[in-house]
Amino acid sequence: MSRIRGFMQADRKLPEKRPVAERLRDYNAINEPYAAESQRTQANRCMDCGVPFCTSGCPLGNMIPDWNNLVAREDWKAAYHRLRATNNFPEFTGRICPAPCESACVLGLYSDPVTIEQIEQTIIEQAFDNGWVQPIIPARRTGKRIAVIGSGPAGLACADQLNQAGHTVTVYERDDRAGGLLRYGIPDFKLEKWVIERRLSILRREGIRFELGVEVGVDVPIDQLEHEHHAVVICVGSTKPRDLPIPGRELSGIHFAWDFLWQQNKRVAGDDLRAAGISELNATGKHVVVIGSGDTGSDCVGTSNRQNAASVTQFGIGQRPFDHRTERDPWPYYPMTLRTSTSHEEGGDREWQVLTKRFIGERGVLKAVETIRVVRAVGADGRMTITEIEGTEQRFPADLVLLAIGYTGPESSHFVGQMGLELDRRGNIVTDPNTYETSRPNVFAAGDARRGQSLVVWAISEGREAARAIDMHLSGFISLPTKGVGDLPMRA
Repeated sequence: MSRIRGFMQADRKLPEKRPVAERLRDYNAINEPYAAESQRTQANRCMDCGVPFCTSGCPLGNMIPDWNNLVAREDWKAAYHRLRATNNFPEFTGRICPAPCESACVLGLYSDPVTIEQIEQTIIEQAFDNGWVQPIIPARRTGKRIAVIGSGPAGLACADQLNQAGHTVTVYERDDRAGGLLRYGIPDFKLEKWVIERRLSILRREGIRFELGVEVGVDVPIDQLEHEHHAVVICVGSTKPRDLPIPGRELSGIHFAWDFLWQQNKRVAGDDLRAAGISELNATGKHVVVIGSGDTGSDCVGTSNRQNAASVTQFGIGQRPFDHRTERDPWPYYPMTLRTSTSHEEGGDREWQVLTKRFIGERGVLKAVETIRVVRAVGADGRMTITEIEGTEQRFPADLVLLAIGYTGPESSHFVGQMGLELDRRGNIVTDPNTYETSRPNVFAAGDARRGQSLVVWAISEGREAARAIDMHLSGFISLPTKGVGDLPMRA
């Protein structure tokens, strides 16, 4: 580090956020612009600790101390090359990753960790601003053709790696725009979509072909796809939402979170849902109940507030997390502490230890939600038990309920079912752990479709690792980097 005691001379500082009243009027990014010089100060807080637990905490194996050191020395171009060596899309992870690397930061043992995620975002934005991010056309083509199904973070990372290895890659996406979860599952106030378009433009110029609005198994037969390609990679994510089959579920006004977020992202993109024949779903003037305490639930809270909901209440079935680590999640593990998102800052109530018992309506229309408080505990057999607390029944007014309680694997209809792929007990596609190959020859899987619902950074890691295995399968030798090592030519 340029200042070896920088962590003793500067405190952790993140960008200022726009005022709540202002940001509730739009879907633009939350943070104010942040000067690169401020990031240099933050990078100087890196301790050069010798054993970088931050690197092991990152699913991509990012060489974080290396690029922190380069930022501290104001060598932004070298910092970009070091970052891009292990992360295909730092502009995504620098905005929406929960930063398990920061939880593993050694400085966090007794102080606030380094602002790794914000430094990462600043590095890549400096690279774009200075014109260092340019398309690299592979010097040679192998003659191998690969189909990637799904254009989310796993599919894009896999396609990028395979293309750079010289294979000819076509990405199939059933939606009208590429990006998958990044495009339609994450609100613009967390990830503005011009960020995705900027990267897609580069990928296209590098030779990756995108077939949009094309559903494999419907618009393109499986036999044809396999005949035209030497390998098929399934990166469709975990898209089957978990339902809540309790009394009253048939009432109108109960929807999956994905449908709600998808519609709003389409509106922000300028689409006319009514003209497209889509029954519009919004929270305007309604009492909204969000069931589920995770990131998707939080996104529903922020979106409902921007749609001027009458009230927003979010349920979590577990007890309120602690504000600090416990013996169950010691450093350097990712702690299950209370997290207050920017959406929570903007308004709404959070209720803990709530079990939804039934939906109540009149003439087929939702009016309220009936709940009871519970205690969750791990039984002697290792399974989670739920005990209801007598006398804690309660009713919450509700005109709109959004189910944000997770996903149960890829949709089994269409091509997954047509291929007869083996699934595990959770509904995920079974693959060889080393080769990523499914039960069907020359068909591979990566990302949430294989490992289950997870983080964007894990999806990128999965896409990279699957690409390496597929390249080895097709070429017979290794030309792509292992995790945490970058040996491909960088974008100059």
